[in-house]
Amino acid sequence: MQTIRIKTPSTDSAQRSGQGPARDLSPLLAGAATAIGGVGAVLALADVDSPLRGPFTLFFLLAAPSVAIGAALRGLEPFGRVLVSVAGAVAVDMLVAQGMLAVHRWSVHGGIAAVTAISSLVLLLVLVRRLRGRTARRRA
Repeated sequence: MQTIRIKTPSTDSAQRSGQGPARDLSPLLAGAATAIGGVGAVLALADVDSPLRGPFTLFFLLAAPSVAIGAALRGLEPFGRVLVSVAGAVAVDMLVAQGMLAVHRWSVHGGIAAVTAISSLVLLLVLVRRLRGRTARRRA
């Protein structure tokens, strides 16, 4: 009778191949953050009187520009990327608020819409740049 031994993969090979418990948690956290941000924007735009309106809206106002700026800064190290994207999000929020106050058009709805538009535009420009890079590489 022959004994067959089954080798269990070492932890190093699991981490190198991109598998493991931490890899499975990232999409879940990204989905939860998207849901919380979306709910915050909807609660603020619909004027729903809820105790979650303030924290969720604040999360949206920080997360939406942070994700857009973070996507544009792909070459930085993770800590620097997070630091710069959060600082950029605060700067975008402050510039939107200052601009709306300067023209005497301050409103919650307008601020959320402006931050959403700016974040979407930055994210769209990043996606277009990446698609053009792929097209240029395929032609070469």
